[in-house]
Amino acid sequence: MLKPVRLIIAALALGGVSPALAADIYEPPVIEYQPPAPIYQEVGGWYIRGDIDYHWPKLRGTEYITYGCCTPDPGTNRFGETSLKGALSLGAGVGYQINRHFRTDLTGDYWFKSKFTGSTSGSCGGNPCVSVDESDMSALLLLANAYVDLGTYYGVTPYIGAGLGGAHVKWGDLRNTIGVNTDVHKGVSSWRFAYALMAGASYCITQNLQADLGYRYSRIEGGRMFQEYSPSGESIGVGPGFDHGINTHEVRGGLRWTFGGNTNCAPEQVAFQPEPVFQPVYK
Repeated sequence: MLKPVRLIIAALALGGVSPALAADIYEPPVIEYQPPAPIYQEVGGWYIRGDIDYHWPKLRGTEYITYGCCTPDPGTNRFGETSLKGALSLGAGVGYQINRHFRTDLTGDYWFKSKFTGSTSGSCGGNPCVSVDESDMSALLLLANAYVDLGTYYGVTPYIGAGLGGAHVKWGDLRNTIGVNTDVHKGVSSWRFAYALMAGASYCITQNLQADLGYRYSRIEGGRMFQEYSPSGESIGVGPGFDHGINTHEVRGGLRWTFGGNTNCAPEQVAFQPEPVFQPVYK
């Protein structure tokens, strides 16, 4: 009678262990496939540009030296009121878009003639007199520029920038008129240091073509305006004239063409699509 009892007890013991063993059975994880992310092409490439602007130059001061018998008088003489009229300019350049937010270019702008008017006062035969002075100024401005593009919003990309370079300033002959008499002082051309600060925005016309509208402040350092002048047979004359520099405000408009169309205007392009790799993600 003991054997059946033992068998029953053993069966009951095995039945009690079965649920515990079942709980420890390995269940395979739920796996979700994630495709590899594509690598997008960076914005960048060469571009050319053309610009037209209207600029308002302002002289920071003008002066000239007068001579007595043989040496310059002490100090200098200043012009009275002076002005430079506004004028048009044309520009062109070549640049490189380094990435979506940074680009550089080299530009050249030719400033057409701005009319200069001024006056001087002095003594004519012991009597006070005032002259009317007229000339003109033109310049070639060459700059190396860098810009920060501040993001593209609905096709519009605002930017700020700065440039360093030089300007070849050409002064025309100065006509100094007192009454019916006119003296002519030979104008001078010279290279000078220049820099500029810019701000503006570009607009996407196509993937390659952008319109650009902006403001530029430029500063050209001072230099000589005209040579000395001494009337024939007279010992008293006027020495060279100088300006103290030119500040210029410009309103500019132009077009930029980027080769390849890889600009802020173009949608993101896939440069490389990695091969699918099985990467399990456990839930």
